[in-house]
Amino acid sequence: MARDTLTQTAWIEAGLRQLAKEGPQALRAEPLARHLKTTKGSFYWHFRDVPAFHTALLKHWKAAALAQAKELDGAEGSAAERMIALGQAVQGDTADAPLRAWAQSHAKVAKTLADVDKARMQHLGALMREMGNSNSDFTKAAYGSLVGLRQMKMDDGEALIAFASLIDLVLALK
Repeated sequence: MARDTLTQTAWIEAGLRQLAKEGPQALRAEPLARHLKTTKGSFYWHFRDVPAFHTALLKHWKAAALAQAKELDGAEGSAAERMIALGQAVQGDTADAPLRAWAQSHAKVAKTLADVDKARMQHLGALMREMGNSNSDFTKAAYGSLVGLRQMKMDDGEALIAFASLIDLVLALK
């Protein structure tokens, strides 16, 4: 990537890709600069320091995840179809699992994840209620399965089948 085309967003998006590929240790100026084939100076042109980059990356990921949750709230289709769409969104978020690992030792990451999890669970809970199940524990268990399936690095299709089976069971218990 040519140096003059790098923007703050390009650095952040590269950071998210590297986070998914190598974990939070890749979120430093030198490894990112090497990945983008540029200098550390370019990194520091856009970010005061590595913690400022981390803050910008978390803000960007959170905004995208919350925008996606809001978009899913307004989507058309049956509650079951929208629930599967939510499952696909969570499974498709390649930064989710490494962020969860990083959150174990970083309070700001944990807070960001908690905010996104809350929005996703609110959406899932609304869908559950629409389908006739108001038990919030089922919502937590269903969302936990999505997160856990992602942590297991299960194939997306396989994970969605498992999620759909759990939802079928939950609905049968209502």
